[in-house]
Amino acid sequence: MIILVDDRIEVTDAYRTSFGREGISAASFTPTDFDSWFHSTSGPDLAAVEAFILGDFVQRENMTRAIKTRSEAPAIALNDSIGLESTLKLFAAGVDDVVRKPVHAREIIARIGAIRRRATPLPKVADLGDLRVFNDGRDPEVGGRTLVLPRRERRILEYLAANRNRRVSRNQIFNAVYGLFDEDVEESVVESHISKLRKKLRNVLGYDPVDTKRYLGYQLLSREQAASEAA
Repeated sequence: MIILVDDRIEVTDAYRTSFGREGISAASFTPTDFDSWFHSTSGPDLAAVEAFILGDFVQRENMTRAIKTRSEAPAIALNDSIGLESTLKLFAAGVDDVVRKPVHAREIIARIGAIRRRATPLPKVADLGDLRVFNDGRDPEVGGRTLVLPRRERRILEYLAANRNRRVSRNQIFNAVYGLFDEDVEESVVESHISKLRKKLRNVLGYDPVDTKRYLGYQLLSREQAASEAA
């Protein structure tokens, strides 16, 4: 989930569409609306934000400082023109990167990934026996063979693999895959995607790697862990 902030709606709408084409959920705010949302939203909802993209508007420095008090997500400033003094002030305020427009959404996604890797290096692959799950957009592998999955199912599997040491709720999965503000999609769609994903994984692995516990959520398990849970 990416948050876009700019006082020009046409700018945020264009980027939101571009991120959508790359399979990334995004929500847009004017600076005033963002300030109200940011200070009223809950910690778990903020944790679903992958990055904050700040357009070229007044008060970006103050907004950046506020963001850094409640979130560890990268903050990237988009500048309409080059200006050394304004760039230095933005870095001093805490932005993680400053990029001059025009810039493609794919480049912004790559920069977000680079910032996150430097902050908390993530393994490029999660191995669960015969199942290998990548965090770079590739389809998973089972026994060395690629298992082609629809985009939503793949992103759910990636999220479960990244959080395989703990259980995650349906709401957390929904926020990570669809975003906080997708009013056109019901949260229950997660269950449908997971059901289809489990069936495919069960067919190729010979066991169900997605464990579900009522009120506790979902967890991705290895064959050994699944056998232990069933014992």
